[in-house]
Amino acid sequence: MIRPIVAYGAPVLKKKAEAIEPEYPKLAQLIEDMWETMYASNGVGLAAPQIGLSLRLFVVDAAPFAADEELDTAEIKTLESFKKVFINPQIISEEGDPWVFNEGCLSIPDIREDVQRKAQLTLSYQNEKFEPLTETFTGLAARVVQHEYDHIEGVLFTDHLSPLKRRLIKNKLNAISKGLISVDYPMKFPNKSKRN
Repeated sequence: MIRPIVAYGAPVLKKKAEAIEPEYPKLAQLIEDMWETMYASNGVGLAAPQIGLSLRLFVVDAAPFAADEELDTAEIKTLESFKKVFINPQIISEEGDPWVFNEGCLSIPDIREDVQRKAQLTLSYQNEKFEPLTETFTGLAARVVQHEYDHIEGVLFTDHLSPLKRRLIKNKLNAISKGLISVDYPMKFPNKSKRN
C-alpha cells in the first residue's frame, strides 16, 4: 500500500525516532508499504518518519544512482545491488574527507541543495529478520544511508545548510508545509489550509 509522504513542517520529521522491537505489529507489511511508497515517488531511500511513524527504520535502493556515467565501475556495481532494510541503526564512525553532493528529499519536494558529508560510514543495524550487522559504506551508498539516518535523528538535509542558504529557501519551505506545490505522489501537508 502506498502511504502519503509527510511534508516539511510536520513535527515527526524533527523528532528523534524510537527503537523497534522484533514483535512490532505488522512490521513486514510496514516494510513492504515503505518499498512501494518509495518506488511510487521515485526515491532512493525512505525513512519511517517520512510516512508519519517515529521509528528507527529506513529502506534504501540506490540502483538509480548506478546510471551516473561519472562513477567508476566498482561503485556502479555496488549501487546496482544496494537494496537494504535498516532497523535500529547506530553510526559507529564517519570518516574521510567531506564531499559535496546535490541532495533532495521526498518530504521537501522541488528543493535541491549541495550538502557536505564524510566519504565513509560504518554502521551497526539489524536487517528485516533482526539479524545484527555491521557494515562500512563509501561514496554514494554512504551518502544515501547518512541522509536516511538523519531522518531517524530528526534532522533534514536543509539543517546542514548555512544560515544564509536556509533564509534564501525559507519561502519555498513554507509553501511546501502549506501544500502550495504540485507533486506526483501522495503527501500530507502539516499547515495546509482547509480552504485550499
